[in-house]
Amino acid sequence: MALTDHTETTDVALNTDLYELTMAQGFWESGLVDTQACFNAFFRENPFEGGYAVSCGQGQIADLIDNFVFTDQTIDYLASIPAPAGGALFKHDFLEYLRNFHMHVSIWAPPEGELLFPREPMVRVEGPIIDCQLLETALLNLMNFQTLVATKTARVVTAAQGHAISDFGLRRAQGPDGGLAVARASYIGGASSTSNVLAGKIYGIPVFGTHAHSWVMAFPTELDAFRAFARSMPKNCVLLLDTYDVHQGIKNAITVAKEMEASGEHLAAIRIDSGDLAKLTKEARTAFDQAGLSYVKISASNDLDEYTIQSLFAQGAPIDSFGVGTKLATCDPQPSLGGVYKLSAVQDAPGEPWSPVIKLSEMSYKRTIPGIQHIRRYYDASGIPMGDQIVDDSVDQGSTDAIDAVDSMVSYDFSSAKPTELLEQIVCDGVRTKEPDSIEIAKSRCRDALMHLDPAIKRFLNPQFYPVGLEPGLAKLRYDLTRFERRGSGRDTTR
Repeated sequence: MALTDHTETTDVALNTDLYELTMAQGFWESGLVDTQACFNAFFRENPFEGGYAVSCGQGQIADLIDNFVFTDQTIDYLASIPAPAGGALFKHDFLEYLRNFHMHVSIWAPPEGELLFPREPMVRVEGPIIDCQLLETALLNLMNFQTLVATKTARVVTAAQGHAISDFGLRRAQGPDGGLAVARASYIGGASSTSNVLAGKIYGIPVFGTHAHSWVMAFPTELDAFRAFARSMPKNCVLLLDTYDVHQGIKNAITVAKEMEASGEHLAAIRIDSGDLAKLTKEARTAFDQAGLSYVKISASNDLDEYTIQSLFAQGAPIDSFGVGTKLATCDPQPSLGGVYKLSAVQDAPGEPWSPVIKLSEMSYKRTIPGIQHIRRYYDASGIPMGDQIVDDSVDQGSTDAIDAVDSMVSYDFSSAKPTELLEQIVCDGVRTKEPDSIEIAKSRCRDALMHLDPAIKRFLNPQFYPVGLEPGLAKLRYDLTRFERRGSGRDTTR
């Protein structure tokens, strides 16, 4: 959904980097229209120096494919783009090819909300090389940010120890579409609600909000403001205490809570948005308990993140819920996942053998994994994941060993564990093969996956490494291709 001025849902095909289109024209002119390709989207390092990532965004991929068309207006715009050296950038016949274009890709991905780890395919795309290339930017735009937000939220939820987290980040998000993505991904990552009303309408996420400091400042006194809000919202009454002085705010809230009791209503909670949250919430809890108002909950906000929340509980803060805004919406301190989309195999024409390809790079950590990849996740008898194996069926040796994806001197033995295939097909030849899971199912999947993950992998400081390796046949293929390419020969077309 586009919220910016002058955009339409039919502009999806233009939500791309220009070089995707220039390469598409080059493939078309080079006679590679029938060449098939396999691309994998993946990330090289876990975000936030953590031990995992929560995959998110897959639920919207099929919609992206459905809407990826070039309308007459789109073609007219592309025809108007000048080449830097003069003339039109795109040729007329290529634009006519795009006018009749429809995606014919097949796509596999793990279920939304599932945990992923570095170098594993978070999306695998197969199809005509032009189609695959045109999809790159839009697909990464969809997956990278939502995966980052869902992971950040999961970390915050872990720190909150079962207490409710609400997404308060809309006003600090990167634009309207960014705010919607934050609300959706944070809910899948474990948030209980959002302040974003539009997200509530679109995605069915519970919405939450009460009043701001301006409400209190608009009345002669804080007590007047509290009383007015209690009259207006008796079933949704959470009072913000720190407009002037929290100590007096506690007294005024207790007064209003007693008045609400007398009229048959109840004050739901109080919120503190500044100051020493540990100290002030303890004071508030003691005062409300002594007043016989132990049912009144305490909520906290004010630039919170997983580390602050963890610290508050370490100090014994009696907080029942949190509103997390800026640092959730902006994924502080890591604003980007760094996910990439790399070619791993080509097929000169449908039905011919696949030729695996590899990118070596001047930096070894950027070396890619070749082949048609999928993931086997190995679980122990109690359902705890022990590690993952990246597999290419064409070279699969049937081994339960795995060679580390970065350090070939390290290997893992999964012989005592039971494998499960992680990727599932969501699009076949441009047509969705299944309806996406609801965000409630994705949220539940994320919660269950985190529940079964080793706590040492979930910890924030120096998390334990989760084993990810290549099935030995794929490791050998990668080694052989590396040696071949280092001789400067290019793709081995004799395979």
